Amino acid sequence: MLARRTTAARASEGEAKPRSLVHIAALVLVWITFATSGIVFSEPCPTDILALGVMVLLPVIGLVRIPKLLALFLMLWAAMTSAGLISAIFAEDTSKALTHTLVSFFLGGFAFTIAGFVAMRPLAHTRLIFNGLTVAAVIAALAGIAGYFSLVPGGAELFTKFGRASGTFKDPNVFGPFLVPSMLYAVHYALQGSLRRALPPLLLAGLLALAVFLSFSRGAWINLVVSAGLYLGLAFLTAPCNGRRQKIALLALLCAAVLGGVVAGALQNDSIASLVSERASVTQSYDVGPEGRFGGQEKATALILDNPLGIGAAQFAPFYHHEEAHNVYLSTTLAMGWLGSGLYIIAVFSTLALGLRQCFKRTPWQPFVLIAFATFAANAAEGIIIDSDHWRHFYLLMALIWGAACASTVERAAATQAVVSTAGKRFSAVFTTRAPRSFSRRQMVR
Repeated sequence: MLARRTTAARASEGEAKPRSLVHIAALVLVWITFATSGIVFSEPCPTDILALGVMVLLPVIGLVRIPKLLALFLMLWAAMTSAGLISAIFAEDTSKALTHTLVSFFLGGFAFTIAGFVAMRPLAHTRLIFNGLTVAAVIAALAGIAGYFSLVPGGAELFTKFGRASGTFKDPNVFGPFLVPSMLYAVHYALQGSLRRALPPLLLAGLLALAVFLSFSRGAWINLVVSAGLYLGLAFLTAPCNGRRQKIALLALLCAAVLGGVVAGALQNDSIASLVSERASVTQSYDVGPEGRFGGQEKATALILDNPLGIGAAQFAPFYHHEEAHNVYLSTTLAMGWLGSGLYIIAVFSTLALGLRQCFKRTPWQPFVLIAFATFAANAAEGIIIDSDHWRHFYLLMALIWGAACASTVERAAATQAVVSTAGKRFSAVFTTRAPRSFSRRQMVR
């Protein structure tokens, strides 16, 4: 019967409960891994050690589902790693190139594990991940704000870089984008209840938005605007009723007003106003000229054309230019050659395609897919102006999208199997009940 759902269907809806202490410990480890993911003063960071434990533990205890679609994801990253290893042959510093390439594969492997974890129970596991990530974002944001305004002794030296809030990150340009998914997660909860209940999550979203603003990262500002616009637009289009659409429109206006108020209030500070004026310009002094950012990108393009197999990862800054290319698509081409870069672009665009498709599917975890897709799309676009190939939250967002897509595939297959099974049983029942009737009729004729 269709009413009798399969174990896989129940698991995909998050109904199955932890059955052992090991199971509970694994879920706690996952939460801690993401709750500490904002502490990146240096690399490797604490969350990398925890991530390694997650990659070992989850498959061993059966908390990872690996359908064919997810196997394709792993093959894609394995092929990219192979291309990077080939490029490392031509590197000036082979050991550095190998290390960078293997770290990329490690992050891809972690994304594969988390995607399988999400595919197992998408609603419960995605909520667990976002809860941990939000804790990390709040800690990082509070540290950044405290450091910028010198609210704690020594905070300015520890939690700011170049006069910009960096929180618990070593780079303000990574700190800002990291906060955006959690900000949208808070907005999601503001949409769930009454306006009175929406106040705490909106205050949380405002806190995170202020921290993004104080990072003074042009990429982070664009990331925030694009992510919020995509999320609210998709939430409006996929809303189940007009009442929800009206609430989304009202909340969008409220968020814009709050954000405008936060910015206007911050601009009352002279030092903030002068830094905003400086950072808001399209180009900076370090962007132009042969040794600037654009000049470096011209050098990177020339190297790409001359080296189809690449020059090896992490070789451009130390040997060809004084800084990185500030474009992840150029950097991956230098690191993995034309083939590896093509595979990376395929991975990004296939993630976007899968995410957009999942955004319009009515599932219990649809709101989380909207957040993951909106922020992933913004990060992919920001990659044009920054090197994001080792951003951990970028891989997490990718994992959430692939995990949700795999869960939908498993659920659809389970539903199809249930329909076929039910139809077969009904056909068999008709056949077995009609045969005796025809036999008895022939007996009556005789």
